[in-house]
Amino acid sequence: MIYADYNGSAPLSNEVRQYLLKRFDKGPFANPNAIHYLGVKTLMGMENARSACAKVLGADFDQIIFNSGATEGISTVFHSVLSNENQKKIIIISGIEHSAVTNTAHYYASRGFIVKTLPVNSDGRVDLECFAQWLKLETGNIAMVAIMAANNETGVIQPYQEINTLCLEDNIPFLCDTTQYIGKTPFNFKESNLDYAVCSGHKLGAMTGTGILLVKNPEKLNPLIIGGGQEKGHRGGTQNYLGNETLAVALATIEKNFDNISALTKKRMEFEAALKLAFPCVVIIGEKAPRLATTTYISYPGIHGQAVQIELESLDIFVTTSSACSDNMPITSKVLKAMGISDDIGRGVVRISLCLNSPLEYYDQLTDALIKSYRKLNKVNSF
Repeated sequence: MIYADYNGSAPLSNEVRQYLLKRFDKGPFANPNAIHYLGVKTLMGMENARSACAKVLGADFDQIIFNSGATEGISTVFHSVLSNENQKKIIIISGIEHSAVTNTAHYYASRGFIVKTLPVNSDGRVDLECFAQWLKLETGNIAMVAIMAANNETGVIQPYQEINTLCLEDNIPFLCDTTQYIGKTPFNFKESNLDYAVCSGHKLGAMTGTGILLVKNPEKLNPLIIGGGQEKGHRGGTQNYLGNETLAVALATIEKNFDNISALTKKRMEFEAALKLAFPCVVIIGEKAPRLATTTYISYPGIHGQAVQIELESLDIFVTTSSACSDNMPITSKVLKAMGISDDIGRGVVRISLCLNSPLEYYDQLTDALIKSYRKLNKVNSF
């Protein structure tokens, strides 16, 4: 079996699985906020995990806020920044944001804010020149900016550092959705100088329902979940201490795999070149842009991505199309529409996303499988 949907969700890593088996045997299991011995010991384990996460992510201990995942982190930042904002009304996002950002931004639009959607170029990167122009045009009226670091469909890395520099110059809060970035390439929160960043455990090989909100100035954060004051008042509710511990294990494991990025990138490029040689009409979305080493978004115009997905699944290879479907009719995703991709190409996409320690020979098997699938489906289409 080849699992190639890591951008969707990563299986529990072997290290996390082994950790949990040992953890279940030895305990303790208690409320980490209790003052008895078992509670204190549980809290110590979770705080050790926080330290480990901070080390890998290049953050201070108190900049790590455990939560249920990136969606909660995104909602928390929007709430924190906008709940007390009475003067500045503009929220800037991009046309390729995850729905967790897009839908939250439009929720606040229904409450008096104005959402401006930044265009992207044909290579899938946000228009930095346009962004700079908007900052000049709307000086003093921008409440916050929310733009991702790497796109979940295309794998294209965005100029988030340049965007952050411009935001810092105008003192504009910047939320960078780093959900797809963290775990697939090195990231240092303090060096990035971002105001806010997020990650989800299930993208990293940790337990589902876990995540981290990284905050430059935690004392300024208004909690979305008030509860009983856990996480130093930043996020109420009894902590998922077991899940938080797996975040530390998963991040430490991923850090060891960063040395594989170069070899994986080279193999991915060979894979893409082989497919284009076999089928010159094949399109690699975002091919010329900087991309995550693990992601290929490919289309054979005229062949539906769902059909390709089904063919690959029959070979025990699991990919996604990353396109919404209605009445069994594939449609072009909003990300591809924002890039100006035609429906002929957009309906044919499949996303192949591996992890940093995936065997390189997976790409050889994927090459053979896709060539066979495209040839078969092309014959069917020709009738």
